[in-house]
Amino acid sequence: MKNKHAGQVIVDSLALHGVERVFVVPGESYLAVLDGLHDSNIATVVCRHEGGAAYMAEAHGKFTGQPGVAMVTRGPGAANAFVALHTAWQDAVPMVLFVGLIPVADRMRESFQEFDPNAWFGTQCKRVFVLDEAERASEVVAEAFFAACSGRPGPVVVGLPEDVITHAVSGQLHPMLPVAEGGVSLKEVEALKADLLAAAKPLLYIGGQRWTPEAASLLTHFAEHNGIPVVHDWRAADRVPFDSPVNCGSLGYGRTEMTLSMFDEADLLVAVGAALSDVPTEGFSVRQGHERINILVNIDTSLRGNSGGVTRHIIASPVAFAEALSDLQLGRAAAWQHWLTEGRAAQVAASCLPELGTLPTTSPGTAHMGAVVGELVKRLPEDAVYSFGAGNHCAWAQRFLPTNTFPSQLSTRNGSMGYSVPAAVAAALESPERLCVVVAGDGEFMMNGQEIATAVQHGAAMLILVMDNGQYGTIRSHQEMHFPERVSGTQLANPNFASLCCAYGGHGETVASNDEAAGAVERALDAVTQRRIPALIHVITDPQHDLP
Repeated sequence: MKNKHAGQVIVDSLALHGVERVFVVPGESYLAVLDGLHDSNIATVVCRHEGGAAYMAEAHGKFTGQPGVAMVTRGPGAANAFVALHTAWQDAVPMVLFVGLIPVADRMRESFQEFDPNAWFGTQCKRVFVLDEAERASEVVAEAFFAACSGRPGPVVVGLPEDVITHAVSGQLHPMLPVAEGGVSLKEVEALKADLLAAAKPLLYIGGQRWTPEAASLLTHFAEHNGIPVVHDWRAADRVPFDSPVNCGSLGYGRTEMTLSMFDEADLLVAVGAALSDVPTEGFSVRQGHERINILVNIDTSLRGNSGGVTRHIIASPVAFAEALSDLQLGRAAAWQHWLTEGRAAQVAASCLPELGTLPTTSPGTAHMGAVVGELVKRLPEDAVYSFGAGNHCAWAQRFLPTNTFPSQLSTRNGSMGYSVPAAVAAALESPERLCVVVAGDGEFMMNGQEIATAVQHGAAMLILVMDNGQYGTIRSHQEMHFPERVSGTQLANPNFASLCCAYGGHGETVASNDEAAGAVERALDAVTQRRIPALIHVITDPQHDLP
């Protein structure tokens, strides 16, 4: 085949792997790859900050199950992208980060923006490749995608020395490497059936990655048909629909007492894709006894992050497990009815928004977040997508926004801020027909809110709710517990967020009283769905009423 420079071969290999867009902040260190993108069908989404670009790639991985691709330059660019790499590592999300590097001859000479990719990233990703041989460009792309997707998914870094990627190489492309889903043997199905039939209080605990809409639907059918209650891992509430009669809520921060009680009391726990890590187990304090009956269905052979007893480990992805169980009928739904009914009733009560007239009175010039969320929920389509990062504001999204379609919830399990707006950009570009809703705090929004400019440039419409309480609310609440009435380092002076969105080319609304909520939500939704631009509702809230 005709020779091409290695940068072009990398782009051609990305296309072979089904990549439709890459999220980039340009740099002179990988100009050959940018040149390869020039005539490609792959969309180049130009971002405002490497953290935003890498978050978009991570969110794409969560949203599609396929690796999101980010491209940044050496040194400072790579450092800025690290936050998303850490998120993808802890959340087990497939992602490939391409980083331009200094020329090979300049290594180990303290060259401009030089760093060691293995030393920086080696503990926070599955593989670190450095393309030292241009002829291996396509092979390295194939290996990177395989590593990102196989087993427990995660991020992969590919370093691109700027001189190597300009070398002419054969245009022959390395084929995609197949990723195994694992499997459930007939013996394992029969053993699981026997365990379920013997259980008085069985519980499905689900989360993690490697889900598909089909797998989520099959597992929902299995749980509903057999009357088995389901609890979700933290920030993974979209596997079983919000309104399913078996959905008993989510674990982690913001969980109900009933959800935690069911998790601890279950005499048989079947964890599908999820591990008993620190957040759902309340800091490794719940369900830790090794005598507990826990069947773990997980493609990760190492069970990284898991704690407590392991009765049986079935090495299978949620896809393989859901297919294996789709026709299993237990005939025990009546015996488990009280167990399920009690858990479901608690979840329904917790997710029911209070009526406008019953909301607490806030200080003059402020609104209650419940008023805005309540007006929004009335108008949401069935397949809306939600993104949120970290902070007290997340409780409003986690608790009240209905996740009835998989995937529909994009968030971070590692508590990383600045995620919400970039994640919505990724989702809106991938599925422009779906309404994307961002819930952000003032501190969280300011970390990557400039990516609204990226959204406008590339046609990613979204609705953004910013809860402005003038502080880092979560840290302030911890501060009040440990050092009462000694406020230090948590207060914020904020811009007019509505005007800021308008300046980027979007639509802005400000809500400073509860009676302004309905009109603001209506106009903002019209801007998103009819004018196809980002819209932001700046909700000025009372710091005393951060949480539901």
